[in-house]
Amino acid sequence: MDLRPALLVIDMLKEFVYGRLRSPSAVTIVPSIKVLIEKAHEKNVPVIYLADKHYPFDNELKIWGPHAMINDKESEVIEDLKPSDRDLVLYKRSYSGFRDTGLALILRDLGVDTVILTGIHTHICVLHTAIDAYYERFKLIVAEDAVAAFSKEDHEYALRYMQQVLGAELKTTRQLVELLDKL
Repeated sequence: MDLRPALLVIDMLKEFVYGRLRSPSAVTIVPSIKVLIEKAHEKNVPVIYLADKHYPFDNELKIWGPHAMINDKESEVIEDLKPSDRDLVLYKRSYSGFRDTGLALILRDLGVDTVILTGIHTHICVLHTAIDAYYERFKLIVAEDAVAAFSKEDHEYALRYMQQVLGAELKTTRQLVELLDKL
């Protein structure tokens, strides 16, 4: 199979799973993300965590208020999905995992041509990461049962947008496990 993917785990932080800006369905996607991380490790697919870590002067804080602050425990990845020593963790100060993080260069250095998106919030950080991935010419796969938003409407809107406007493939965790097994 001619697929060279990386698994992106976006903002699965204490703030967004359990804190003030949590998605009501955040905890329901944890098992799916865990399965995908385990399968990625088994198949030597790079796993890259993208995590909000904000300074007090970051632009986003004007909209959302203080969240995932740089020295706060709320900006840590949740225990159930802690990165392993072989995973990469990139910190971001904006919605997109590509903006000022070096992600595109890292993916190219790793020979990646496809990103598999998981995490929080489908309509904000996942969507903006997908948009930048599209502009960086990466193929997009969204694990539709491993992303969540503030509401079902936000979630469905973002999935539809990524599929129709960015050409993203929507796949379930089960379909992605089958796909990765073929690598």
